[in-house]
Amino acid sequence: MFLKDKKAYIFLVLATLFWSGNFIVGKTASTFDIPPFTLNFYRWLFAWILLAPFTLREVYKMRFHILDNLKYVFILGITSITLFNSIVYYSLQFTQVISGVLMISTIPVMIIFFSSLLKIEKTNFYQIMGVIFSMFGVIVIITQIDVEKIKELNFNKGDLSIIIAMLSWALYSALLKKKKLELSQLSLLQVIISTGLLFLLPIYIIEMKLGRHVTLGPPFILILSYVVLFPGLASFICWIKGIEIIGANRSGIFLHLMPIFSTILAIFIFGEKFMIFHLIGAILIITGIILSSRRRRT
Repeated sequence: MFLKDKKAYIFLVLATLFWSGNFIVGKTASTFDIPPFTLNFYRWLFAWILLAPFTLREVYKMRFHILDNLKYVFILGITSITLFNSIVYYSLQFTQVISGVLMISTIPVMIIFFSSLLKIEKTNFYQIMGVIFSMFGVIVIITQIDVEKIKELNFNKGDLSIIIAMLSWALYSALLKKKKLELSQLSLLQVIISTGLLFLLPIYIIEMKLGRHVTLGPPFILILSYVVLFPGLASFICWIKGIEIIGANRSGIFLHLMPIFSTILAIFIFGEKFMIFHLIGAILIITGIILSSRRRRT
C-alpha cells in the first residue's frame, strides 16, 4: 500500500510541477513578445493532433451523444481552452508570476462558490467564510495594500484580467461536476479542446490582424513544446493516474503545491520578490481554503 501511495504522490507532484512551470513559461513568452492567444492556439492545436490517434474513434462512435450535449460541451471548451490559458498568458505580460499563481490558487474555493450558485452542491457556513477570506486575499494582492491605488482605481491590468481566468476555470470545474458524459477522460478532453479551438481561432486571427505575429525560432519552439507536452498532456495524464490510485479528495490537496513551486521558480528565474502584501494575501487565501475544506458536523 505504501509503495502504491508513493507512486501516486510522484504522479501528483509531477502534475503540479508541470502546471507551475506553465506560469514560468508564460512569463518567459512575454519577454520574447510571443502573443498570448497565438501561443494558446498552437498549444491546444498540437495537443489535439497528439491526442487524435487515441481518441477520434471513440469520439466518432459517440458523436450523437456529444451532439445531444453540444451546448454543455461548448461552455466547457470556452471556459477552459478559449479563455483560461489565453488570459493567464495575457496577464503574465503585466503581472508577477507570484501574484498570478496566488490568485489562481483560490480556484478550489471559487468552485464551491459556483457549485452553490448553480445548485450543483449545497454549501455550508465554513465554505461561505472560505470564499470571503479567499476573496479578501485576492483584493490584498490586487491593491498591494496601497491606499492611493484604491483611491485612484489604478490597478495592474494583469491582476484584474487574471480574475477572469480564475472565475472561468472555477466555472468549468463546477460544470464538470454537474454532468458526466459517457466518454473516456482522454476523449472528453479531445472534445473540449475541439470546441475551445473553434472559439479560439477567430481570436487568434484578430491578434494576427492587429500585427501580433509570432517569430518562428528556438524560443517559440521550446516554449510551445513545453506547454503542449507538459502542462498540456503530461500533467493531465499524471493527474488521472494519481487520482486512480488514491482518489480525488486526497489528490486535490496536491494542487496547493502550485503556489509554492511557482513562487520558488519565479524568485530564482526572474528575481521576483515575495512582498508583504503577497504574504498577507497568501495567509487569507490559505485560511479560505482550510475553512472551505471543513465539513459541517451532523
